[in-house]
Amino acid sequence: MKGFLFALLLIPLIAVAADVTPKFDAHAAERFARLALTCIAKEYPNKISHVLNSDTDVAPPRKLTPAFYGCYDWHSSVHGHWLLVRLIRTFPDAPFAAPARDALRKSLTAENLKQEAAYLRGAGRASFERPYGLAWLLQLCAELREWDDEQAREMSANLRPLEEAAVERLKTWLPKLSHPVRIGEHDQTAFGLGLMLDYARVTSNEAFAKLVTDSARKFFLADKNCPLSYEPSGEDFLSPCLGEADVMRRVLSSEEFAGWLKEFLPQIPALPPQSDRPTVEWLPIVVSPDRSDPKLAHLDGLNLSRAWMLEGIMSALPPDDLRRTALSAAAEEHRRTGLAAVTGKHYEGGHWLGSFAVYLTTRRGIQGKAP
Repeated sequence: MKGFLFALLLIPLIAVAADVTPKFDAHAAERFARLALTCIAKEYPNKISHVLNSDTDVAPPRKLTPAFYGCYDWHSSVHGHWLLVRLIRTFPDAPFAAPARDALRKSLTAENLKQEAAYLRGAGRASFERPYGLAWLLQLCAELREWDDEQAREMSANLRPLEEAAVERLKTWLPKLSHPVRIGEHDQTAFGLGLMLDYARVTSNEAFAKLVTDSARKFFLADKNCPLSYEPSGEDFLSPCLGEADVMRRVLSSEEFAGWLKEFLPQIPALPPQSDRPTVEWLPIVVSPDRSDPKLAHLDGLNLSRAWMLEGIMSALPPDDLRRTALSAAAEEHRRTGLAAVTGKHYEGGHWLGSFAVYLTTRRGIQGKAP
């Protein structure tokens, strides 16, 4: 069985390299589901971010955080669980749906999640997984809230103590954050705010939505001329410039956003819809120099996140905006390259890429609800 799953993960997506965007169907989704199914209960190797308060805190990952201990690190385990929920919602009758439901049922128990909440609230853990892991946790909560399913309602109820702890942590932190963190890794403020805002709107948490929206405006509304040519840094999996634009399109009206984007990213070419001029040179794709390296492999994820951010930016612009041509071409180029890199071959480098692929292919950040 293990050999079969390993072989399955190495099957290339031939269509991804084709000239036409492949259709995302249950067959394509199977690969990403298997990545998560072989990951969320795989405890080692494991990179934990753990504050030791005494000898009693010395324990294996499965004892410290019994729901989210696999997939190399806590946040990857969280969005690995989100991946399974998202794919079951999208393809409820697919062959992977039953084993995915079983895996979720084993992880997201009331007891496991009570212990997760206690861990999060523990002494010395004020910055634990903030904001990236906590934002992905809220994305998982939002996905379950939207799913009209008995098991989903049970898991959502089980998650409530951890969900409330995460929201409380973020509501305490955001007013104290004096400046945004503008990097291409986990601490990026813009990406975290985008996921938080989507969660707040799904759950009708108006107070939290206002806090996040006000924070985004405070941090980014006056920004101009983002140095896109400085990107990427060698370990980026998020674009600082595109991430900022992707959260601001959630905050501003279409007209406001179009004007703001012109000042913020003047590098985006304005081209006629049928232009045959090159349209991707302003944002070339990137290539990881070593996909087995946990940090250098980040660049494969950058192609995926750039693709969904470009699509998100485009979705907020008026239909006649001439920048849509360049945005669409760049998004397609990054999509093809990013999806081709999701092979499952290198665990430490690529354990998380399936979640990014599913976020992109199901357009979660744009349309919100599953198709």
